[in-house]
Amino acid sequence: MSNDGGAWETHGMRIDRLDHLVLTVADLDATIAFYRDVLGMEAQTFGDGRRALRFGTSKINLHELGRSPRPHAAAPLPGSADLCLIVEGPLDDVVSELIDAGVPVEEGPVERTGATGPIRSVYVRDPDRNLIELSEYLPR
Repeated sequence: MSNDGGAWETHGMRIDRLDHLVLTVADLDATIAFYRDVLGMEAQTFGDGRRALRFGTSKINLHELGRSPRPHAAAPLPGSADLCLIVEGPLDDVVSELIDAGVPVEEGPVERTGATGPIRSVYVRDPDRNLIELSEYLPR
């Protein structure tokens, strides 16, 4: 692979999108409550009782600390993630919902750069202290 000033040149494999990611959590119930009740994700049980959170066309699989199915990350720890999630609707409405839910906004709204253009973001923490960036794309 080489970078010619912005575009990575690949030979062969091309990744289309992210399907799911895994969060290692200290307390499954607290994590599910936050993502379901505050962020509006759908809690799911799959496989042999594993837990996940669905949103859009993606999901977050949840691994409880010390009980991660194999294979798993080399050093899975609660609070080590930093995620950016794109919201539907105006970010100002999201901020109002966070305030109503008693979730402190750590920073923002601030302008940042997303995967496909400029975004406006606020930052909060989940129960494990993962940094969660909630963003809306700005007009170009």
